[in-house]
Amino acid sequence: MRLGLYLGYSGPNINLPTELVKEADRIGYYICWSAEAYGSDAVSPLAWLGPQTKQIRLGTAIMQMAARTPSSTAMTAMTIDQLSGERFVLGLGVSGPLVVEGWHGQPYARPLARTREYIEIVRAIFRREMPLEYDGQYYQIPYKASGSTGYGRPLKSILRNRSDLPIYLAAIGPKNVALAAEIADGWLPIFFIPEYYQETFAASVSSGLAAASKQQSELDISPSVMVVLGDDLESCWNIVKPMLALYIGGMGARGNNYYYDLVCRYGYEESATKIQQLYLDGQKMEAIECVPEALVDEVSLCGSKERIRDRFSRWKKVPITTLNIITFDVEVIRLMAELVL
Repeated sequence: MRLGLYLGYSGPNINLPTELVKEADRIGYYICWSAEAYGSDAVSPLAWLGPQTKQIRLGTAIMQMAARTPSSTAMTAMTIDQLSGERFVLGLGVSGPLVVEGWHGQPYARPLARTREYIEIVRAIFRREMPLEYDGQYYQIPYKASGSTGYGRPLKSILRNRSDLPIYLAAIGPKNVALAAEIADGWLPIFFIPEYYQETFAASVSSGLAAASKQQSELDISPSVMVVLGDDLESCWNIVKPMLALYIGGMGARGNNYYYDLVCRYGYEESATKIQQLYLDGQKMEAIECVPEALVDEVSLCGSKERIRDRFSRWKKVPITTLNIITFDVEVIRLMAELVL
């Protein structure tokens, strides 16, 4: 198992934990990930961190596909990859209709089909086998439809980059997980419960691998886990609850929230419904208070060093190849290095 450090996206002001990333780099963490929602982007922080680190990979978890054309994403990925000495990992994700339509002004319909086309184009650009031509349902390159001048012609990337630049896909729904296993090099799940891997995810992973004639070893299963170190267990849990409430309650609408759906599949439907109702009604503190401590404890690692060490054994029982730690505590990244590296 390798270790990653998940940085997330900024709040109102960007304050990168540069020293934390440097320490993770020094002690052998495999990768650090940045994210984006509808504020800071996922790429600029990595461009800033690249020159300040030596060996740690620089990944996006995730770049929103609706935010960029496939060609723009490929250009960005190749540029950061070369500048960093081939340390870039391209993590992509659909996001949700709230952001796709409400922020980027793009249609959300049929996200799986769009994802497949998007990644096919990005990989074709990486390979540089011939000038780019693509005639899909959602992407046509060169563009020849309404409004076209007719002057577009197939082009090949000027930049020569490695053709096997890794692509990861964020996914938690059954069909999207299968798609990730089929077409991506890595899978980025969130709110992962080790005990539920077989029941919730294994069939989708196997289906996707079989569709591509891939082996399990060809997919980096790379979940994230929040780790909170402290002797007061309840205080540790309370640090995790706001994030769960935000995603279960506020990331999407009633009837269209992947995180809500996942928690329901874990058996927390009653609590998830109450959290969502309260959050969408503007009662955020009440929603946070409704997050079950049992759920918090299943998706995170909380407590003393001894308790974290003991509960980490659960994560060793499933085929995780990279575990991404969510923390801003240098003692946590050192503790996890002791347990893993």
